[in-house]
Amino acid sequence: MQQTELRELYVDELKDIYSAETQLVKALPKMAKAAVSAELRNGFVQHLEQTREHVSRLEQIFDDLDETPTGKHCKGMEGLIKEGGEAAEEDYERDAKDAALIGAAQRVEHYEIAAYGTVRAMAEKLGEGKAVSLLSQTLQEEKDTDVKLSKLADKMTIEEGGESKPEGTSGTRKVKGKAARA
Repeated sequence: MQQTELRELYVDELKDIYSAETQLVKALPKMAKAAVSAELRNGFVQHLEQTREHVSRLEQIFDDLDETPTGKHCKGMEGLIKEGGEAAEEDYERDAKDAALIGAAQRVEHYEIAAYGTVRAMAEKLGEGKAVSLLSQTLQEEKDTDVKLSKLADKMTIEEGGESKPEGTSGTRKVKGKAARA
């Protein structure tokens, strides 16, 4: 592949990620509002601030490349956000609602991890040291967010129900379990 061709692809992929991140900035407040647990809601709010920083880092990279970040719409993120919106609107209660939101959020994180890993590798090939550093920082934050989401999912309590209850019991027992693993 020619270096000019790789640079064109790199800029195109950066524009795609920029679109994805700006869409996410609009979607995260809705996810936070739909979250049942304060811990998940706070996690979405914190990730919103982090996502705004991701947008800022991408803008720095575009400035260094003397390129504009606009001109591309990330359809992949659009679909993931649409699915997340559907999860937020479902009639699930308590932990089930949060499990749906965590699943949607982890799909977003995995998409971003793949995208940032790819553009970081391109930046390395192109000798874009500052961009490699910025993209590596963002990639690590995306991975850390995915781990936090997994830990939240692991904390969820699953109630068994629908069984006939033995006399003198409530018929419900709490079981620690894993939920919403993407």
